[in-house]
Amino acid sequence: MRLAVMQPYFFPYLGYFSLIAATDHFVVFDAVQYIRHGWINRNRILKPDFANPQYINVPLAKHSRDTVIRNIRIADDPKWKDRILGQVQHYKKRAPFFRETEALLKRCLSIETDNIVALNVRCIEFVCRELEIVFDFTNFAQIATQIEPVHDAGEWALNIATAMGATSYTNPSGGQELFDKEKFASRGVELEFIQNNLQEYSQRSQQFVAGLSILDVLMFNGMEETHKLVNDYRIVGA
Repeated sequence: MRLAVMQPYFFPYLGYFSLIAATDHFVVFDAVQYIRHGWINRNRILKPDFANPQYINVPLAKHSRDTVIRNIRIADDPKWKDRILGQVQHYKKRAPFFRETEALLKRCLSIETDNIVALNVRCIEFVCRELEIVFDFTNFAQIATQIEPVHDAGEWALNIATAMGATSYTNPSGGQELFDKEKFASRGVELEFIQNNLQEYSQRSQQFVAGLSILDVLMFNGMEETHKLVNDYRIVGA
């Protein structure tokens, strides 16, 4: 079994979905401290000028600094969903797949929950379903008692892979320095990295803004072409 472990981001970028597509099972890693200005409750789309990014944001209830992600609650703000839906309206001017993407966004946000992990997992599930990607996942809380003690950041993935009986672990290529290939090999787990091509696509503007939410990709490419972009990757060994 090829395994991936990632935090549950809010409408993450295209490469996140490539990682799901490239692996057999996915662990939603919600056991670490929430970090402000990360991707748990926000992501980026284009501004109305189609040349600069803006954030879409899920407001959070007050919490202590050391609160782990799975205990983060969404603020009691009845208008936050409408604000996000309002922020995407300018896409209808230029994006050929605005209507279907807006409909997907509405379905994702229709969940009644105050838990940011539940919201994010639902959004990821719905996007995967539309892209015909299998999202077979386990929340870390379900296996937490089976995980051996962790002594450094790189051991989280190794200990999770061991507990899950994975034969290989796949990580985004940017995190290679965290992992010890020999430690993985000693437990019979092959360490791999995914490299995305992340090709530019037309945003109906003079310049391309990279690294945006999957929502932007869907707006301009639709489900079929986005599926192709998601699967444009290669797996390399450590």
